[in-house]
Amino acid sequence: MVSLIGKAFLAPLWALQLATGAKSFLNNPLIGSRRLNGLGLHVARVRLADAMCRWRRRRLASRVRPEWREAFDRDGFVAIPDIVPPAEFAALRKAVLAYHGHAREMLQGDTITRRIAVDPSMLNAIPALRRLLKRKDIIALFHYVASYRITPLHYIQTIASKTGGNEPDPQETLHADSFHSSLKAWLFFNPVSEADGPFTYVPGSHRFTPERLAWERERSLADPLAIDRLSARGSPRIGTRELAAMKLPAPRAFAVPGNTLVVADTVGFHARGPSAGAGERVELWCYARRNPFLPWLGGDASSLPGIAERRVAVVWAVRDRLERWIGQPWHPAGLRPPVDACKREARAVHSP
Repeated sequence: MVSLIGKAFLAPLWALQLATGAKSFLNNPLIGSRRLNGLGLHVARVRLADAMCRWRRRRLASRVRPEWREAFDRDGFVAIPDIVPPAEFAALRKAVLAYHGHAREMLQGDTITRRIAVDPSMLNAIPALRRLLKRKDIIALFHYVASYRITPLHYIQTIASKTGGNEPDPQETLHADSFHSSLKAWLFFNPVSEADGPFTYVPGSHRFTPERLAWERERSLADPLAIDRLSARGSPRIGTRELAAMKLPAPRAFAVPGNTLVVADTVGFHARGPSAGAGERVELWCYARRNPFLPWLGGDASSLPGIAERRVAVVWAVRDRLERWIGQPWHPAGLRPPVDACKREARAVHSP
């Protein structure tokens, strides 16, 4: 328990966090206050973040391919087949799968996630990957979905399912990442079938309809100690009855061919589909999230060339140093290629 003196010291910080993307109902007593949320605090943050996001996107819209923009505005995601010219994709895939880089791994339930940073070494070794990430049409789409001119963090990610863990994978439950919009993208290097645990998304769930806002309000009034840990930390889980109450359709699973790029706003409800058995999914994975209340589009120093491609190493190093205080779920796995994650190395990976 935080002492009265500690609360007095932390109160200004808690108040400042209201103007950021801070989302934990557990860690900030203002965000988690039933009284304040009863007066509309959480819903006000949601509505303001959504309004700011839509305003930023309007200023970014002209650079995005119309068919991609229309699909995203309607569904909250875009699925683009053959994003790499088919004649070039096989060579890119081969180079990525053969690459050895410094990997990190995390175990969640019975699933291992391995990530290798797309850093200067990888980009120099795989020029086709650099060219892909510099394509103006893809950059414009990423900016639009993120609602900022920001360079995402890029990784080669392997999802190794059914590794022998005793708990279910929490990412297989439909959820929103936060109360505000953020970008995630996947370029699949191999075909993904229904049995492989495909990315799943509820079309249209990125919009803050009156029904969604009512659900947000109800969630904000729940005791954070009485609900699941991830929901209490601001990544709310949702069930099929709640989706029906919001007049949302059934989730769509992205069982897609290799060389398909999926870009989504993860304020919408999504999940990792359940896999039928042990297997792996290998992908380029991209992520961007920024303070949702900023009016400007750029100004992100970490997106500058020379800095952007080195950020992942810095993030990992900082969390390593601060592990005692903030935790570090990503543990070093040595110099590895992406594709041997299916060797079921759960004994070497620590749960967050």
